[in-house]
Amino acid sequence: MAVGIFDSGLGGLTVLDAVSKRLPEVPFVYLGDNRNAPYGVRDADDVYNLTCAATERLWDAGCDLVILACNTASAAALRRMQENWIPRDKRVLGVFVPLIEALTERQWGDNSPPREVAVQHVALFATPATVRSRAFQRELAFRAIGVDVEAQACGGLVDAIEDGDMILAEALVRSHVDALKRKMPQPEAAILGCTHYPLVQDAFQDALGPEVAVYSQADLVAASLADYLERHPSMFGPGEEAKFLTTGDPRRVSDHATQFLRRKITFQSV
Repeated sequence: MAVGIFDSGLGGLTVLDAVSKRLPEVPFVYLGDNRNAPYGVRDADDVYNLTCAATERLWDAGCDLVILACNTASAAALRRMQENWIPRDKRVLGVFVPLIEALTERQWGDNSPPREVAVQHVALFATPATVRSRAFQRELAFRAIGVDVEAQACGGLVDAIEDGDMILAEALVRSHVDALKRKMPQPEAAILGCTHYPLVQDAFQDALGPEVAVYSQADLVAASLADYLERHPSMFGPGEEAKFLTTGDPRRVSDHATQFLRRKITFQSV
């Protein structure tokens, strides 16, 4: 009954942690493509090819359902994968939709026409590739009208977080928030459009101010996944073992992952 979770690096561990707490009986197989991280500076074809390869590896591990806990992969590859690549007996889901449903206060699976919502000025912080894709704006347009989105590409932030340099990461957050506010002085809500960013969520909140509602993904994805599996129990895969896989150096990745989650994590090579 395993479910796969994929990220280009370690940011998806924030999603893994949340879904594991929400669904403790489910064995999750996590795959980090640390050798090729970060994805946020790659072009769309490169992200697509790497994401397909990782997804196939998780299918091989017995995960018929794979969560792309990588916003860049969700933005640059998911739609193309769903249109012409994923077999009928498999599913691949992204992390944008649960976030947008929370922002627009729409129930999971609400497919009614787009309508006006409470917020009108939204700041999106994401990787350069996610910003270029405009996937967030596209998905939002399916559910809401009249929302102004100002996107800020946060170059360097994923690298700083992956390296464990939180002083640099917090300085980059302040710099990127300052740049966003020059374009949108008074955002009502801010989207942390990368699963690494919850690790510096407090820095984003401090830089934005207490009046800005900050949305990050882990708990929202966990709630959405629990709802999806309740409605689609056939998507549990045949895998039975929880494991952590990486394309990178397993010892180095394990050490950083242990720092991320503050519990012992041991990765295996793929």
